[in-house]
Amino acid sequence: MGNGGGVRWSWSVRPGAPGSRTTRLELFYDLVFVFAFLSVTTLTASELTPVNLYRFLLVLALLWWSWTGFVRMGNALRADQGVLPLVGFVTVAATFLLVLSAPSAFTDRPGGLPGPLVFAGSYFVIRMAQLAILGWVERSDPVGRRRLLTRALVPTVATVLLVVAGIVRSEVSDERLAVVLQLLLWTLALLIEYVVGVTLARRWWVVTSAGHWAERHALMVLIALGESIIALGLGPKTGLPLTGPVAVAALLGILIVAALWWAYFDTLAFALEQVLHHARDEAARRRLARDVYTFLHLPMIIGTILYALGLKDLLAEVAAEETPDWGWPLGGFWGGVLFGGVALYLLSLAACWRLALRETHWPLLVTAAALALSGPFAFRVPEVAALGVLAVLTAVGVAWETRSEDGRRRRVRQLALEEQLASEAEQSRWRREHL
Repeated sequence: MGNGGGVRWSWSVRPGAPGSRTTRLELFYDLVFVFAFLSVTTLTASELTPVNLYRFLLVLALLWWSWTGFVRMGNALRADQGVLPLVGFVTVAATFLLVLSAPSAFTDRPGGLPGPLVFAGSYFVIRMAQLAILGWVERSDPVGRRRLLTRALVPTVATVLLVVAGIVRSEVSDERLAVVLQLLLWTLALLIEYVVGVTLARRWWVVTSAGHWAERHALMVLIALGESIIALGLGPKTGLPLTGPVAVAALLGILIVAALWWAYFDTLAFALEQVLHHARDEAARRRLARDVYTFLHLPMIIGTILYALGLKDLLAEVAAEETPDWGWPLGGFWGGVLFGGVALYLLSLAACWRLALRETHWPLLVTAAALALSGPFAFRVPEVAALGVLAVLTAVGVAWETRSEDGRRRRVRQLALEEQLASEAEQSRWRREHL
């Protein structure tokens, strides 16, 4: 599949176009990922240990890879036309089942279906449904069919590894060894999907619509930030008592979320989309789509959800009756999750600037370093005070980043506004003529 004209028209699929944007049906698909983020975050927060945190990262990376398959398919083909909605509903159902089985994906729970097998089977259905669409598009091309069979081996091998990982816990008597083997098998499955999958799929990593590609990833960042808002609103449970410390923590938390939103959406999201539009060479556009969006947006999502995890626990502590007025000392582990999540998000933004626009944004790097250096102090003070330190450093860093852009912010935003006005004018002209 090359550009929109390279995909064969059919009663069952319709090719995407350079001006395609996100459809309402794709937004419906994203609802299940909202549930996925909430479910995985809540599950991890209930027992946050280093092992469970690594499991959380593994599940999140697997969910992300499944979601990127949706994006690639929706970029090459119109997701709301032909048989694509039916395929989408099947994969959404499989994704929902995958999320429901996530609590037992590593350790089977009695009284239900075998969790590890359900998880692995659901993942296999998601990946093969995406590949089946590509197979249908390339059904008349013998070379394409052979390549598709090779590509299908990647999720197949990854699924087999996930199944073996689920069996290990019951077959190995040494609990510690079983956990290590299981985590190694999961890690290997992810490496196969990401490394081997990207290597084999280089020629298929084609971005027909830069606007669609950028918008889909920006919406997922927004969903992850929304997880932090939900953590603020609900905490560990509904009905948090609105004490003074809880109110202060909530205000500080929303300030941090607003700063994180601003750091991405104020300028960077527009700049990345414009660079992707400007990349006329197919290889250059493919590298940008893969490296900046698929790879660098993942740690951005992880950082945001880690922040939501830390915030959820902090609110639980502050709201507890036995907690002192402004909370217990934050502690190294939870402090690392909270501060580390924000630092990882900012580092991901800095990496996007560097890789896509060849610019080093020192305010983002310095802020991330300041968050790391403030740890020994912030982790020893009460939790609300530690959240205040995080809020001040993040807000000051993002404000510094905005002030230091030397005219680029104004140029990028003006160009984005002109594009929006031109698009609206063209749509209005078409509607006057046809509606």
